[in-house]
Amino acid sequence: MTEFIHLPGIGNSGEAHWQSRWELADSAIRRFAPASWDQPDLADWVAALDRAVRAAKTPPVLVAHSLACLLVAHWQKQMAALVKGALLVAVPDPQSPAFPTEAVAFAPVPEQRFRFPSMIVASTNDPYASLSYVQARAGQWGSDLVDIGAKGHINGASNLGDWPEGRRFLMEFHARL
Repeated sequence: MTEFIHLPGIGNSGEAHWQSRWELADSAIRRFAPASWDQPDLADWVAALDRAVRAAKTPPVLVAHSLACLLVAHWQKQMAALVKGALLVAVPDPQSPAFPTEAVAFAPVPEQRFRFPSMIVASTNDPYASLSYVQARAGQWGSDLVDIGAKGHINGASNLGDWPEGRRFLMEFHARL
């Protein structure tokens, strides 16, 4: 059975966030655990992700939201542990005026192609990144790109509930791995 590791962004994912809701519904999903969700330290987040991946019985699938998408780009460049693939939701642009100052260490973002399959899910009205920025990242990282229209930052404030569409994207992506 494939393990899934959730990687929330800055501040973690609250009760209304689809990541939290998916975890409650599926015991195959677990969350990585950095030292601080509110004061993200890149080295700590990379180490926490590496520990979570290495603890998996088989190569897991990463499910990242927001800042954690940039974490995946840094981690895959620095570490050698294997993953099956990564679903990246709401990739932020560190140059965006909305990007949190606490996360500046996550820039610059690695641009090289990922060593595993990946899929980006993007919104056309995400306050943290333009669709053109996300399209450029998808090209650099070798990621498939799914545009879901105007859904904000694809988080709890987007009122997606359990976000069945996102779960379907994950299962279809996983089936291709």
